[in-house]
Amino acid sequence: MIELEHAPNLNTVLMVEEVLKTMDESAITVAELKRKLPRQVNHTMLHVILEYLETSNKIAVSMKGITWIHNPNHNLRKAITEGLEL
Repeated sequence: MIELEHAPNLNTVLMVEEVLKTMDESAITVAELKRKLPRQVNHTMLHVILEYLETSNKIAVSMKGITWIHNPNHNLRKAITEGLEL
């Protein structure tokens, strides 16, 4: 993990999460994400937030962009855990 002199505050992390959760596209680039944020976020801080979200399995980062993948549905997690593999 990157060692920072300053870390992003919770409000900034939640703001980024909300934009990613509610986006219409299936994938979004960092540049598009920056444009959609209600207020400006430092580029380095945004990358720290994205690294945190990826590590916590809330987003997937690919060549096409960033995609929100977190699903808190308990029934879905149970089905995945107990599901039958074909």
